[in-house]
Amino acid sequence: MSKEIIETASAPGAVGPYSQAVRYGNLVFLSGQIALDPATGKLVSEDVGAQARQVFANLTAVCQAAGGDLHGIVKLVIYLTDLGQFATINEIMADVFTPPYPARATIEVAGLPLGAAVEVEAILGL
Repeated sequence: MSKEIIETASAPGAVGPYSQAVRYGNLVFLSGQIALDPATGKLVSEDVGAQARQVFANLTAVCQAAGGDLHGIVKLVIYLTDLGQFATINEIMADVFTPPYPARATIEVAGLPLGAAVEVEAILGL
């Protein structure tokens, strides 16, 4: 099998030497997304809820570019700068996903790129 690079202008471009996503067989590995507005390249808000919604919108765009959607995600890793926002993330996930939910890990980190409060990476099954 060979790797296929997935790119879309509907999500923020990579800010370093990585791809938005890589397809390998029936799996697509989505790089971490922060709450950048694809049109401006700036964080959408300081609010973690607004950031999380933009993160999932960005992930949706990359999933669609790969030929899938959020409901095909089998694994998420969520990075938060404040685990006190865990309940907010759960509420937004309940709005964005329907059962059966993907597997998930949530990790508190000291900092994220550009001062973001949340970053999410995922594995999509096609």
